[in-house]
Amino acid sequence: MLSYIEPVFRPPSEAYSLILQVTNGCSWNNCTFCEMYTQEQKKFKARKEEEVEQDIINASKMIQPFEKVFLADGDAMVLPMRRLKAILQSIKQHMPWVKRVSSYCLPRNLKKKSVDDLKELQALGLDMLYVGCESGDDTVLEKVNKGETYETQKDALQKIHAAGLRSSVMILNGLGGPKLSEQHALNSARLMNETQPHFLSTLVVSFPLGEDRLKQGFDGDWELMDQHSLFLELKYFIENLELENTVFRSDHASNYLPLKGTLGKDKQQMLDQIQMALTQPEKVRLRQEWQRGL
Repeated sequence: MLSYIEPVFRPPSEAYSLILQVTNGCSWNNCTFCEMYTQEQKKFKARKEEEVEQDIINASKMIQPFEKVFLADGDAMVLPMRRLKAILQSIKQHMPWVKRVSSYCLPRNLKKKSVDDLKELQALGLDMLYVGCESGDDTVLEKVNKGETYETQKDALQKIHAAGLRSSVMILNGLGGPKLSEQHALNSARLMNETQPHFLSTLVVSFPLGEDRLKQGFDGDWELMDQHSLFLELKYFIENLELENTVFRSDHASNYLPLKGTLGKDKQQMLDQIQMALTQPEKVRLRQEWQRGL
């Protein structure tokens, strides 16, 4: 039996992975659009080494087979190299059949880790880092209190790739609201073009607990974009992408229009689907509000 401090989140692509909670919560936890770790029990803390080791041993005895391990919570990469190496070595020792280890990663968590450090982690089994860039626009990033800039995110992604690790980047459709929509889309595309992530996904910004916290950063001048405006922003974003071989997905439950393909070869096909959603939505399979969620 593994121990968890609920709730625990993971990327959609980690649905069949073993979730190994090595930290609780998020070390930054100041983004005004994010409600994942706002509950009192999710205050950030690294889990004790002996607890993580025991979870690995317990997982090794599970009957159900798994080949992937996801290190939760919000940013396991904040841990020092000694801890990360010990976790990966323990996974190798007790679960030698595991083929891939992945984790969420805040760009700031790589500032003190060199390319050689990341190469060492890659050699121990770390394969992919999920980086929530949210936007490539500095104004949007500042207003949502992301604590990152275009340059810090670019540097982190380039460091990940230099180490031979794969990256999966997320951009939030609608994050800047109507007034900043165009620059949000354009600069997010520019960031992706400069870094060429292996995987790219878009989620639609959502607020189950209300929008008040986000609006504060915009001095109250922020509006939730309607479906049509979100499609226009997504179209502008994809139009400006110049990617060579990036797997793109907008299949998260928050999206109205699920898209799948590889950019750039499927770029025109995706743009055609968005155009159809804009002009003839009745001919496109769109998610209804009751089907959407986080």
